[in-house]
Formats: sequence, structure tokens, C-alpha cells
Amino acid sequence: MSGYKITCCSTADMPYEYFKEKGIPYACFHYRIGEQEYVDDLGQSVTFEEFYAQVAAGASPITSQVNVEEFVQLFEPILMAGEDVLHISLSSGISGAYNSALIARDELARQYPGRRIKVVDSLGASSGYGMLVDTAWDMQAGGASIDELYEWLETNKLKLHHWFFSTDLTHYKRGGRISAASFAVGSLLNICPLMNMDHRGMLIPRKKIRGKKHVIEEIVKMMEAHARGGLTYSGKCFISNSACRDDAQAVAWLVEQRFKNLHGKVLINSVGTVIGSHTGPGTVALFFWGDERVD
Repeated sequence: MSGYKITCCSTADMPYEYFKEKGIPYACFHYRIGEQEYVDDLGQSVTFEEFYAQVAAGASPITSQVNVEEFVQLFEPILMAGEDVLHISLSSGISGAYNSALIARDELARQYPGRRIKVVDSLGASSGYGMLVDTAWDMQAGGASIDELYEWLETNKLKLHHWFFSTDLTHYKRGGRISAASFAVGSLLNICPLMNMDHRGMLIPRKKIRGKKHVIEEIVKMMEAHARGGLTYSGKCFISNSACRDDAQAVAWLVEQRFKNLHGKVLINSVGTVIGSHTGPGTVALFFWGDERVD
């Protein structure tokens, strides 16, 4: 691999060791609890267990995105080394980081006229965003040029499916995303919302499912309905979870039972501290390649 570097942000929710092994530079989002500010550094300074314990105890983290200067600091060393940059951004539907990356690109273009920075809006989040980065890295390793890879990502990014469910509505009530009445009824009826990312990269509620067993079955049915090739799907499958690994493993087991041609085992990651600041504990997300997201 030569000529360009793939970069991303910490909100791709892949393990620290993954980025280190692949040599993928990333910029970190931030979050604040009370007066203390933290870096979303993939569990290095604050473990995911510690973070979710704080949230479960009542902490309400406030997040902040990567700013223009931080993107300049991410891109500039690569340009100075004589390489181009292909940056894959967290969805513009949920963050302004994409626009900040574009501003940094334009600033650096004036300073490094012989170098290029191409920015892709992933229209995804968490390990779905991470799966897009992973696919890009595989393609670069296979010899794809920066132009070929950029065009492929722009053409295919909406074929990457993001499905989520939550078994704990506490953080949704605390953050004002559902009312106290909806929380009470949902908790009483054991409602688990099933959501996905639409074509704008926004998280959209799709169904209200009663009970964890049923929502686990339903999220795998969504993969059956939308995965490339249906039950013959032979691509990768990633899952991320916020302090509910048993639920994630239940989804992974069911996926591996239904889809016999998967490319390796299902990879289970943690939802990072920034995405997790908005979901709270109890969220499982399933990612796979499939038909195009059109709504």
C-alpha cells in the first residue's frame, strides 16, 4: 500500500488494537461528565466498563465533535510525508464532524497544492462506520487507488445496513428522547425499540417489540430480509454493544446459525463512549452488507 492513508474518527467503534495493527490514524471525539472532560480514545483512559457504570449511576455525558484544528492535526503529518488522505467521516446525519473535515481539507489544500484530501460521509455510525473503514482498508490492501476507492465508497456506502435495538429505556428518558409516560408504559410492557439508519444517515425508530427474545429474533430477520444474497450472505458481520455483551452474543449466535457462509465469525465490539453517551447501556447494533437503504 502506498500513495495515500485512510483516516477516520474514534466513533467508528473499532478496537484500539485494530487501528494500531492496520496503521489507520484517527481523530478522537470528546465527552464531558460534570466539570471533567475526557477523550473518546477507544477505552484507553477510561474503560468501557467504567464509563457505562457511571452512566448507569446517573451520569449524563455531553459530547463534542472533532473540530477543524484537530482534523488539520490528523491530516497534515500525512501530507507532509508526501501521501494523500482518504478520510471517512461519521454520518453527517448525526454530527457536524463531516463539515469540519471539509473545512480542514480546504485549508490544507492551499498549503499543500500537490496533495489531495478526499472526504467521504459514511452515513453510518459505530461499528457500521467501522465496517466501511474496514472494507476500505481491505480494498486499499488489494491495490485500489485513492480515486477508485473514493468512487466505490460513494457508490456503495448506502448498502451497509445498521440495525439497533435497546433493552433499557432509562437513558432515553433521562436525555429527553422519550417522555416519562412513554418510559413508564414501555418499561411495563418490556418494549424494546428496533431502529435503523436511513439513507440520510439518521437513526430512525422502526418497530416496538415486546421482549428481548423477540427483538433479537426480529433484528436477525432484518438481516435475512436485507443482506446481500439473503441466507447465502458471504460478507462480514459486525456487532457493537453498550454494556450488554450477553445480548450481543445471543444475536451473534443466531446470525451464525442462520448464515452459514459468513466471512469469518461475527465480530463483537463495544459501543464507544461518544455514541454510548446517546444510547446509554443496553443497546445492540448489527451491521452487514445488503440492498440499498432508500428511506
